[in-house]
Amino acid sequence: MDSNHGFVDLLHSQTSFDLDSPEPPWFSSQGADECPVKERRKWSPKEDKILIGAWLNTSKDPVVSNEQKAGAFWKRIQDYYNSSPHLVGTTPRELVQCKQRWSRINDQVCKFVGCFEAALREQRSGQNDDDVMKAALDLFYNDYGIKFCLEHAWRELRHDRKWCSTFQSKDTVKEKRKQVLEVDGEEEVGGAEGRPAGVKAAKAASKKKKSGKEEELSQLQAMLEIKEKISKQKLLDRLLGKKDPLSEMETSLKLKIMSELL
Repeated sequence: MDSNHGFVDLLHSQTSFDLDSPEPPWFSSQGADECPVKERRKWSPKEDKILIGAWLNTSKDPVVSNEQKAGAFWKRIQDYYNSSPHLVGTTPRELVQCKQRWSRINDQVCKFVGCFEAALREQRSGQNDDDVMKAALDLFYNDYGIKFCLEHAWRELRHDRKWCSTFQSKDTVKEKRKQVLEVDGEEEVGGAEGRPAGVKAAKAASKKKKSGKEEELSQLQAMLEIKEKISKQKLLDRLLGKKDPLSEMETSLKLKIMSELL
């Protein structure tokens, strides 16, 4: 009986509490301020681009590209990212944050590359790049049930070999053809309006066009002209050295040779 009475006194001696209270003492939030939960920071497009640049520069480093261990690799990316002058005044990102964000970017962009490739293959005549982009976004939403919100990241990576599309849009092909035609047209116009060649240049060009036989014939003709000139010179010397008066025929011949040689 005494033991029962002592047990009742012990119960009454404890701190009283209200059973209707929504938060009992042992579930109170006392001490919550001692371990605050960090607020999750969202990544802006500018931060994504800086992270992408950090990953590309680090992965393509010709000195340590394939010999980097995972920890050292991501440490370099983190240092590159946090040292960017475009992030002055912001809170530095931790290594795990950079790694998780890149994993999401890589996954989403790789999926979208497949959708964009499919949209390019389905491009119809009259559709431009904007139409292809819209079709790719629709394909992404239909396949994965979410909107693609990393277009800025895709545009940063689309020309890299890992994420580039192997299929070209019709607008791109047309533009390249147009550029080729414009270059050809400029060359033709430039040739038509170009400065006429000089006499020496024209002679040199004509000589290049001659065949081997024509060149030999030209040389033979030149030799004959030289011989003829020598013969006329000898004949003129004989006429001039003649002591007797020249006949009318010899006089006319002398004058003719002198006019040809002089």
